[in-house]
Amino acid sequence: MTDMTNRTANPEGESDPVQTRKATRRGGGDPASRGRTTIADGVVEKIAGLAARDVLGVHAMGSGLSRTFGAVRDRVPGSAKSAATRGVKAEVGEVQTALDLEIVVDYGVSISDVARAVRENVVAAVERMTGLEVVEVNIAVSDVKLPDEEDEEPEPRIQ
Repeated sequence: MTDMTNRTANPEGESDPVQTRKATRRGGGDPASRGRTTIADGVVEKIAGLAARDVLGVHAMGSGLSRTFGAVRDRVPGSAKSAATRGVKAEVGEVQTALDLEIVVDYGVSISDVARAVRENVVAAVERMTGLEVVEVNIAVSDVKLPDEEDEEPEPRIQ
């Protein structure tokens, strides 16, 4: 077995051990800081859309026109956008995101209460699932669903 130290003389003439090899850490530190995670806009849009639909008083997402086009698009195999992202637009940065939502509310509910509940639910879901800071959730109420109106297409609800 070889000695991993060299001996050097100090001023008194005694020899001091000097280590010749540095101890190295494998992998470069904390595993959580190795690499980068990016989250696509569509991922945040889906999370926000599902969280908004889960709020009582939200009848649908998107304007009437976008819901009609969405219903047609959903029937086409391989269509890119899903119903979950309808009425949601996200801008995602490295650590923050901003969201624009377009909703249809049920007649008789307090729009300000529904909007507040949607904001709270969306912020909680997006921040919990992505770790991104939600800096704003802008909500546009594009319609009110009257009790005697027929639905163009029933919106899927999370059970």
